[in-house]
Amino acid sequence: MPSRTVTIGTRVMWAIVLVASIALITCGAIVWALGHSSVSADATNRLEHSRDRIRQLAADRVDPSSGRPLEDVSSVLRAHIQRTAEGPGEAELGFVGTSSGTELTWVSSDNVSFRPEEDAELLKQVTSQAAASESVIETVRTPSSSYRVLVVPVQDGSQRGALVHVIDLQVAESQLLRTMAFYAAAAVFTVALVTGLAWFAVERLLRPIEQLRRATESIGEDDLTTRVPVRGRDDLTALAAAVNRMLDRVQTSVEAQRNLLDDVGHELRTPIAVVRGHLELTDPGDPEDVRQTQLLTIDELDRMGMLVDDLILLAKSAQSDFTAPVATDVAELTELVFDKSLALGERRWQLESAAFTRADIDPTRITQAWLQLVANAVKYSEHCSTVSLGSAVREGHLLMWVGDEGIGIAPEEIDLVRQRFKRTADAQELAPGTGLGLSIVETIVAAHGGELDIRSQVGAGSVFTMRIPLKAPVSAPATKTDTPESTASSAPHRTQGVIRHEQHPDC
Repeated sequence: MPSRTVTIGTRVMWAIVLVASIALITCGAIVWALGHSSVSADATNRLEHSRDRIRQLAADRVDPSSGRPLEDVSSVLRAHIQRTAEGPGEAELGFVGTSSGTELTWVSSDNVSFRPEEDAELLKQVTSQAAASESVIETVRTPSSSYRVLVVPVQDGSQRGALVHVIDLQVAESQLLRTMAFYAAAAVFTVALVTGLAWFAVERLLRPIEQLRRATESIGEDDLTTRVPVRGRDDLTALAAAVNRMLDRVQTSVEAQRNLLDDVGHELRTPIAVVRGHLELTDPGDPEDVRQTQLLTIDELDRMGMLVDDLILLAKSAQSDFTAPVATDVAELTELVFDKSLALGERRWQLESAAFTRADIDPTRITQAWLQLVANAVKYSEHCSTVSLGSAVREGHLLMWVGDEGIGIAPEEIDLVRQRFKRTADAQELAPGTGLGLSIVETIVAAHGGELDIRSQVGAGSVFTMRIPLKAPVSAPATKTDTPESTASSAPHRTQGVIRHEQHPDC
């Protein structure tokens, strides 16, 4: 049988409970050690106070309560024991004798509940110490209990005695034991409370992880749209956002692959069928038929090659290294694209504006997109009509446009021409094409974080403007010719001035 899985929430909760328990136990041990040390120190202080009083009384030889003189050691011990108020677990004994030995003579009054004389082992030890010449404070342990004992010798000529003050440490520690019992009960309650709060807090804290698990489990070939809810500002929220971004990339990649397969299957099927059909019908014995079939086949294969190149480019657009932005001189790039455009058709060419600024763009991809727009302008415009190019900076955006005097696009068909393999009826009649040109342009512009703006009027022409945000603000953008209306109106772009004009000899 598979082993049971322990959730991370359970492990975190038990870790919190374990840490809380260790902390409470450690605090309890410290409190016990400090309390025990305090009890022992307090007992020692009381014994030292008792030692000082008996010494003072032995030196004065006057009964403080009656003022009568104390004639011998026995009377000194009796007077001291009678006036001493013993606390719980505390009592005094008086030993009287000669230099040869002492014996128990005085004990505490009957109202004292603690009777140390009843502990034979204790009595045996203090009796042997009563004959000593120096006072001593020590701890005595017997099978019955542990005691803190003071022995103070009192001597008068040949008569000698000793005061023994005994404190039962178990009785003295009883209050500490009650305190520790309350502490233990409070600790158990605290651990139970921490367990409940930890379960509630950990469950809420780790809920994004459970949502991550469910989201990843629900992702399959048929559903790539599931995302993790993002709430809060903690690390788990950042993790959820990162997973969502990863899922976005996965979805984009998978959809790009699906679109590529669909596009390849859709677009290559027709030229393959054309080539196959003509090859099947070719008469090998007719040289003219073979030559015509060869030319048609080569033309179809060239079209297939161009189509495959376009599809591969669109597939690469999903990769992170599709563009490589570098600081680029926009005015120089504009001039370069204009020069390359002159070879694309017999038109009246106009360079309307060049932005004197630097922008972080991929000059190779931008040139590719720009020339694609120029090629479209040439394809769908009349011989010797005007095609204009330009660049400018407007409101933090770099604008690069191509204008023509071609067939134009109806407003309701603008969304259509943005789609892959979609062309208007007028465009299909005027020139062949795959319908991938604008898709490639929009892909390149989108990779720069921008958008393609289309302004067109049927029969008058179109303006296609690549609008790319500048990453850093430009303090003083300048253009050779100011063109504020470059994308402001719905009519085709026209400027007041032209900084460069080129015209084909046939125009």
